[in-house]
Parts: sequence; C-alpha cells; structure tokens
Amino acid sequence: MTVAKGTVIFSSTKMAPVGSSLCSPTTYFLLSPSMQRVSRKMNGNRHGIKFRVSNVMAESAAGTTERTSFGFKNLTETFWVDVHRAQGRQLNLSLNSPLSLGSTSFEKMDNVAIRVELSNGCVGWGEVPVLPLVAGNQANALEKVRETCQFLNQSQPMTLNFILDAIGAILPGGEFASVRAGVEMALIDAVANSIDVPLWRLFGGVSNSLSTAITIPDVSPDEASELASKYCKLGFNTLKLKVGRNINADIEVLRAIQDVHPRCSFILDANEEYTSDEAIDVLRKLNDMGVTPLLFEQPVHRDDWEGLRDVSIVARDIYGISVVADESCRSLNDVQKVMKENLASVINIKLSKFGILGTLEIVEIARKSGLNLMIDGLVETRIATGFAGHLAAGLGCFKYVNLNTPFLLAEDPVVGGYEVSGSNYKFTNARGQGGFLKWHVVS
Repeated sequence: MTVAKGTVIFSSTKMAPVGSSLCSPTTYFLLSPSMQRVSRKMNGNRHGIKFRVSNVMAESAAGTTERTSFGFKNLTETFWVDVHRAQGRQLNLSLNSPLSLGSTSFEKMDNVAIRVELSNGCVGWGEVPVLPLVAGNQANALEKVRETCQFLNQSQPMTLNFILDAIGAILPGGEFASVRAGVEMALIDAVANSIDVPLWRLFGGVSNSLSTAITIPDVSPDEASELASKYCKLGFNTLKLKVGRNINADIEVLRAIQDVHPRCSFILDANEEYTSDEAIDVLRKLNDMGVTPLLFEQPVHRDDWEGLRDVSIVARDIYGISVVADESCRSLNDVQKVMKENLASVINIKLSKFGILGTLEIVEIARKSGLNLMIDGLVETRIATGFAGHLAAGLGCFKYVNLNTPFLLAEDPVVGGYEVSGSNYKFTNARGQGGFLKWHVVS
C-alpha cells in the first residue's frame, strides 16, 4: 500500500470505508496531512481521536449477524462522517387551534427542516422549532442552518465527534441551541441509519415506548371541555394547560375539564406569567376546589429565582405539588443553580434549549443529583418530537413526558416514524428514527 508522506497510520488488518461504522476491532485508521490540520484546529489539545473500537456487530451461534452494542459515545469516536449533501428549507404548517406561549399566541408553525445525506446514501432528518425566544425568527434560523449546511457540504470526512464539535463552534451557546439541535439531530439520524440501528437503542435501549401528556391550547371553557372529552376517550390521563393570563378564567377552564374528565391529572404551565404571590394564591384556590396538579410549571419570571424558590416550597411542603423549572433553565449553569439551591423539584428538558449533546450532559448531571426530569417540546412535527421520544425512551430516566404538539398540527408532513396509539408512542426497530419528511412539501 502506498501512503502519502505525512500520513499518520494506525495499523490493522483492513480499512473501514468513509461514512460507515468501524465494525472491526482491527481496522486501518488513516489521517491525511489535511485531516491532521483539521483535527488540530478543531480540537487543539483538548481532544484527540480515540482509536479504540468496540465490536458493534457480533456473530451469533447460528452464524447470523446480531447487534450487541450501540453506545452513543463510542459511535461518535469511531464513525467517520462524509456528507454528500446537507440542505435546509422552510417548514410551514397551520395549527388546529391557536397556541399561547406566555403573552404570544400562534396560529401556525414556521420551522426549519434539515436533510443530511451521507456519501453512503443514508439520510438523516432534523428540525428547528422557531419561536421569538427560541432561534429568533424563521429567516434568521434558516440563514444559520444554510451557513452550517454549507460547512457540512465543504467539509472533509471526519469522525462524528469532530464534526459535532465543529457544529458547536459554528452555533455556540444558548442563542443558537435550537439550530444546533436540528443539525445534530439530522447528523445523528443519518449515522444511526448507516449502522441500521434505531435511535432508542443508540441512546441506551431502556425502552421502546413511552406515554405522553397532551396540551389543551388557550381556548374557552366549552372548547376545553370538548377537547378534554376527546382526549379522555383516546386514553390520555394527563392534560397540560397553559395558565397565567387570568386566574379566574384559568379556574373556569379547569372546572370545565374536570366535569368531563374527572380522573385526569393536570400539568399547569404558567409560562412565567404569575408573580410568586399570585402563583401561591392559585395553589390555594385549586386546593379549595379539591384539585391537586401533578406539576406546576414555571410559575414566575425566569429570572425571579427567589420567587421560584418561594412557590416551590409552598407547593411541595403544603400541597404536595412539584414545581418545574423550564424557562429558568436556559443553560447548564442554570440547571446547576436549581440543583444546588433546591429551587425546583423538576427540570424541563427541551432539545431546542440545549442541543442534543448539551441535553445528554445535563441529563447525566441531573440523574446523579436525584432531580426529576421532564422532557418537552415546542411547536414541532413528528421529526423533532420523534427524536426527543427516542432519546427519552432509550435513556429511560424521564419521569414526565409532554411530547404532543404534532397532535396540534392541521396536517402531518412525516412519513413513517413512531407508532401512535392514543397517548402511547412505540418506537420500532426501524433504523434511525424511522421517519422522514415529505421533502416536496417543504419550501
């Protein structure tokens, strides 16, 4: 074999093709001089390629091939990514009913879809949910997606951990977390497709199913009653309500729902709308009604740490209700503050807040602390929702699940994906997340 001068060789018996899983424990690893420069530039002295490979495939006694290990970390270090084409497009869909998030009401979804195709022909899909406080607006999100896709289209083959590090450098911090999550999503999905492994197995394989709550949008008591009756028949036992704009109106909606679905549990999401005194008053009024919410989510402004603590103490110690920190947790530092100062009982994880890698880091820290976890989404299709569901089922550590916004969309642009039976999602053994967007409907 002839090797260019300056190439670093880690000898073995054969070389794995670029864009494939390194399935053999003895494999050639070649770094050309240009790849060495890319590696040093991207990682400095902090990281290096780890050329330790575990068998991803093993021969069974019958001689057939069976998967035995799908460690995500190992995969990032051993899978070489060669992007053939990466694209981003607008993903615009109408909602069945307006959805209120804080003081803003939405009648349609204006997201960004991402499609990544590797040189081996495998495709992965990602989605960027766009809201004013997440990714700014669609135009800005699409610009950052296309900038990142241009990098992917021009990049040389590199291991998945290197390319994810590069994405993190292009899209740093909380400002670009939503876009970063979408790109990471597409790359990881494409890689999982390449090794013929479903995402839920890749993330741990604890379970291939989960049950979700369902959101009642900002509607009148009569409309809320109608929706609650419908969801009761479908088997949804936990309903999430957006509250906070008018305490009395919120109470009327709760009463209307209770009349038709008396055994349901409530998640109340105030989206920062109450003061601490108002939030505590709501808890008192609910107690007088005989209603004990399962969770009370983000009752006060994101920066009102003292108020969050006060409401959490009253909710937990007097009424036995867990308070969820959502908007207050925008970074790892915020999560650590909540843990250290015991400001809430539950952390709400959204992939769009932290990115995929950031989410995995936070989950690991939260699990060690004993803090309960909730996984949630924004206004998304079954692409982003499915990825989050695979991750949650695979890790098996989320006590609360609220992944339901595809139910709020007027149409479903996704082919395949997870199977839905009322509130239950089942993730099959189809490779990757098992679904794809009807690309022709994405503008």
